Amino acid sequence: MPALLAEVTRSGFVESLHHGSVIGLLPTGAVGVSAGAVEDPVLPRSCTKPFQALACLSAGAPLAGPALAIAAGSHTGENRHVELVVRLLGGLPVGLLRCPPSWPEDEETRRRVSEPSRVRMNCSGKHAAMLAACVAAWWPTQSYLEPTHPLQHLVSRTVAELAGEDIAHTAVDGCGAPVHALSLRGLARAMQGLVRTPVADAMRRFPEYVGGTGHVNTAVMRLLPGVVAKGGAEGVLVLATAAGHAVAVKVLDGNPRATTAIGLTALAAMGVDVSPAEEHLSVPVLGGGEVVGEVRVVF
Repeated sequence: MPALLAEVTRSGFVESLHHGSVIGLLPTGAVGVSAGAVEDPVLPRSCTKPFQALACLSAGAPLAGPALAIAAGSHTGENRHVELVVRLLGGLPVGLLRCPPSWPEDEETRRRVSEPSRVRMNCSGKHAAMLAACVAAWWPTQSYLEPTHPLQHLVSRTVAELAGEDIAHTAVDGCGAPVHALSLRGLARAMQGLVRTPVADAMRRFPEYVGGTGHVNTAVMRLLPGVVAKGGAEGVLVLATAAGHAVAVKVLDGNPRATTAIGLTALAAMGVDVSPAEEHLSVPVLGGGEVVGEVRVVF
């Protein structure tokens, strides 16, 4: 059964509730925290990007430093992100990207651009990395998102091996790429495997390419050096420490506002010092421009 994970209070009144599941694994692999239906499969959405980046790397894509971080990230569409994605394409036309055109998520950048574009879509780093992998492995580029493509076979094997379980279902993500359903336990286990790879190293060193200006994943990684943080659509989040603690969160209503607070609380419950990121352990609720309540973790 899903568990009550967080509640929203306004002026002392409980206004909304967030149910879902959360699991935290200790470096030994033992369960340190568990609430809700952690064995039920979920679609990790963009939490899958680090695993997809690892598959691209193993296929021979020339990914390192910021390029590897943006391949694993959901960038905010700033100019620095666009410039890096174009470099990662290595001369391939931007039109080969099969992610849909999008406005940048960064508000200041959005005010300056005149139209949505594929390269500003938050998944364009992942798509550019997939194309780079296809070029390196001499695989077709036009069909790189097809489930039968060699790259997608490699991605699915990588995800299943890291998770230590079979993929429960394959769906189409918002960007058009295949996304593989795992149990929440399997997702946390996959993150434990990821922290020992170059992908996690790049994410920790260059968090501004995993998210961007004002992005909570970027903020958490800067406040907690050594921690990898990656959110996904529909209320999914993964966190992992360099020591091997791993957390996976799924909020059933799909609202992400409580996921970071839930994930950090789970890390704290396993003995990880998250005090430098204390500001993210709850979310303020405003009324008339003033704080009148909070989104608080209750599991």
